[in-house]
Amino acid sequence: MQSRSVSRELALLMLGQVNDRQPSADTALDTLLQQALVSLSQHVREALDQAASDLQAAQQQLLDSELQDQGALEQLPRIRQHLQEGLEHAEQGLNRLSASLELPRLLMLADQEEIRRGAIDRARAVLAGRGDLDQRLDAVMEGWRLTRLPRIDRDILRLAAVDIEQFRTPAAVACNEAVELANRYSDEQGRRMINGVLRRFTSAPAES
Repeated sequence: MQSRSVSRELALLMLGQVNDRQPSADTALDTLLQQALVSLSQHVREALDQAASDLQAAQQQLLDSELQDQGALEQLPRIRQHLQEGLEHAEQGLNRLSASLELPRLLMLADQEEIRRGAIDRARAVLAGRGDLDQRLDAVMEGWRLTRLPRIDRDILRLAAVDIEQFRTPAAVACNEAVELANRYSDEQGRRMINGVLRRFTSAPAES
């Protein structure tokens, strides 16, 4: 299960290197895999830098609250604001740091042949069936269009659909993995959208 999760994440990064309008036949998957590893390394550095920035901002906000004249009643709202902002920055920084600590492990696991093959197979399956996948995903969008989603969210949805249909991954597992990818690479709105679309996609009647 762990190898599939890593393969899925690498496949997501591979797909991010491909233009949506680029024919899949023109795509060198081995090259995409190498580019995905470079992208993952860069993501590690950026995530750690952002975590450090958030924690530094938290420290400054907490320091500002201490520097306020706590004896003056009129200063209490400002002190509370500094404390709240400091705690929010600290929470963001710690959450980001926690997620970042997983990324170096992914880089090490990415050297395993099974994981590389799984990533390439998944990326190939998405690219080969992208047109049909997009039509069927678009059909279960409610009040929205697939093309209006951020690219990363579209690729997460495509990978989940391929995992369910071609790699025999249980729908509940594929949905959970998709949400985890959204937690790492998308945002709260994207996570909710992906969860809702996949629930409708997996409950939609199969085409005859």
